Amino acid sequence: MTIMNSLSPRSLSAPESGIVEVVNYARGREGVIPLWVGEGDLATPDFISRAAAEALVAGETFYTWQRGIPPLREALARYYQRRFQKALSPDNFYVTGSGMQAIKLAIEAVTSPGDEMVLLTPAWPNFAAAAEISGARPVSVPLRFEHGKWQLDMNRLEAAVGEKTRALFINTPSNPTGWTATPDDLRAILALARKHGLWIIADEIYALYYYAGTRAPSFLDIMDDDDRILFVNSFSKNWSMTGWRVGWIVAPAAMGQVLENLIQYSTSGVAQFMQRGAVAALDQGDAFVDENIAKAARSRDLLCDALIATNRVETLKPDGALYAFLKIDGVTDSRQAAIDIVDRTGVGLAPGTAFGEGGSLFMRACFLRDPAQVAEAAERLRRHILSR
Repeated sequence: MTIMNSLSPRSLSAPESGIVEVVNYARGREGVIPLWVGEGDLATPDFISRAAAEALVAGETFYTWQRGIPPLREALARYYQRRFQKALSPDNFYVTGSGMQAIKLAIEAVTSPGDEMVLLTPAWPNFAAAAEISGARPVSVPLRFEHGKWQLDMNRLEAAVGEKTRALFINTPSNPTGWTATPDDLRAILALARKHGLWIIADEIYALYYYAGTRAPSFLDIMDDDDRILFVNSFSKNWSMTGWRVGWIVAPAAMGQVLENLIQYSTSGVAQFMQRGAVAALDQGDAFVDENIAKAARSRDLLCDALIATNRVETLKPDGALYAFLKIDGVTDSRQAAIDIVDRTGVGLAPGTAFGEGGSLFMRACFLRDPAQVAEAAERLRRHILSR
């Protein structure tokens, strides 16, 4: 038996990231404009880094609360009151080692091996992979794509629910499509979950990146206290903290010990000095977040206007999130197209093949960058598309 054959089937089945594949292909090339991964171009602001550094120097380097330090959980409660007009207790918050860990632990909390988790696609590939590694089976429900716009088909969603379904994974605003659930969509999804006794795992990481208002509609607006909903989130996008790997879960307080145990046996908690930085982000970072959102809106318009004007790209400006999901005439293999585009234009895009069912003909571009740089990327792409 070889070393590889002796590994567990779950570990062997973990897929390579189609996004990272393209990044690794062109990483370090001079002049590449990197629109391939979901992060902005700004380093973490000084007021956040300084708070973490001061805590580190002060010796906050010991084991700490598994659920998160009380000041951070209190700051999260203030954030939700301020941004979502929702009064939550600090006992509803659980600090995790990234939004990705929040997703993984939420799935582990509500599914068992052999269960099914229904998710809307195209979707960030880590959702399905996290379910598979946990032993659950992801069931894809493609969004409808018509005239450049993505829409939810509730009949498709309900048809996907079966005897083994335990959870619905709902990411809105969506990575990669920008689809944003309307209040009616959310009510219909919640009614479906209640009807079948399902959990909802709500990924609302992009809730503030909503271009028709101050924030996107949320399950928090319509849920009752006894609804089975776990919210997963991260400090990455709002506060330019992608490399920090700090996230959180919003959950019923009754689940506290269960989630604490899952954190204990995976990472045993987030470093306390990093949590001090997260407190500063929440309490002092509203202006920075608002600037990031305004920049994203400007860059979204520059990119989409330029590409739509070619009449060879099928897309509309997304309602939310950080991505343009582009259907370019003539592209039948988006993985190869991503390689060709970075070679020929120096613009890094993510291939739609990485995002599951319904995404294979598309390319994803993250526009949370300096508008001047995005305008340059749009011009390079425009020239390339028109020359094909």
